[in-house]
Amino acid sequence: MSTTRKSNKYVITAVATGLGMVALAACGSDSGSSSSGSDTGSGGGSKTVTLVSHDSFNASKDVLAAFEKESGYKVQVLKSGDAGSAVNKAVLSKGNPQGDVFFGVDNTLLSRALDNGIFESYEAKGLDKVPAALQLDQGEHRVTPVDTGDICVNYDKAYFEKEKLAPPQSFDDLVKPAYKDLLVTENAATSSPGLGFLLGTAAQYGDDGWQDYWSKLKDNGVKVVDSWEQAYNEEFSGSAGGKKAKADRPLVVSYASSPPVEVLYSENKPKEAPTGVSTGTCFQQTEFAGLLKGAKYAAGGKALIDFLISKKFQEDMPLQMFVNPVIEDAKLPSLFTEFGAKVDDPQTMDPKKIADNREDWVKTWQSLVVK
Repeated sequence: MSTTRKSNKYVITAVATGLGMVALAACGSDSGSSSSGSDTGSGGGSKTVTLVSHDSFNASKDVLAAFEKESGYKVQVLKSGDAGSAVNKAVLSKGNPQGDVFFGVDNTLLSRALDNGIFESYEAKGLDKVPAALQLDQGEHRVTPVDTGDICVNYDKAYFEKEKLAPPQSFDDLVKPAYKDLLVTENAATSSPGLGFLLGTAAQYGDDGWQDYWSKLKDNGVKVVDSWEQAYNEEFSGSAGGKKAKADRPLVVSYASSPPVEVLYSENKPKEAPTGVSTGTCFQQTEFAGLLKGAKYAAGGKALIDFLISKKFQEDMPLQMFVNPVIEDAKLPSLFTEFGAKVDDPQTMDPKKIADNREDWVKTWQSLVVK
């Protein structure tokens, strides 16, 4: 996941930002008409739709090639920075979008996109396999849930074994003297994991109590950096990057999917993940896709959204973007089931409440913790 998330492509090295175009394949049938023209591209009758996303979007070539063969659709992927930047660009280009489908708006930013009216309604095929609790725009279907992930504190197992100290398991634990000067988190104003962690504390302690909690966390030596890459790769002693940098923080705000990633990218596959997850500190993110208002190739865009919640794509997604599928019959890869953390009861928050409070909470958080 980039500094926003997942960041979503969750490799141990930082993800580059900027705009890029990649040819992908998509699925679907050419049923339904385009809102402003047919689904025929300019090149020799080929059908091409554009997927606008954050930098972390990824999918296996063979999965994409299979859908290209089945459907005849080509997809261009326009990567637009981290999730926050990508959403802002989509809002600024409302009515004259850069593409046909947007993927990567999550529940922390969803209200910004919906309030600005950037999406057309479309009820995706296969949506009946997605739990109703994840369908946050169920009445209008302007967005379709595609994946979930949990923002959680991760810990360096070797450090806690060496110190003969039990890793923290809850928000309350993090303010205890035993964990003083051990936690690094991301700036809630610049990072999606940082914002998610702030929202998790607001959900846990209420509209008033979270400020007192953060004052205690600051007194307990929490360190704040700008991005996930900096926190995880440079400050966290349990990551591959942190070990090389001789990092000294054994607690970091990251994702429940971090331990499988450490295993996947290790030179020699370990018997267990070197990092663990404090499952009582988690906040659930859900990412959505939507048909952009003014899409040039609406029929192809609808087919692409169907593709994103198809079983083939959903089962490919965990090892490509290190997130969880949303459809109920998708199987997780063994790497996730063997090394991942199961989060039974993550914190959540209504997107409207996030919208009503996000800016004020971030400003208050900055005055308490950063300034």
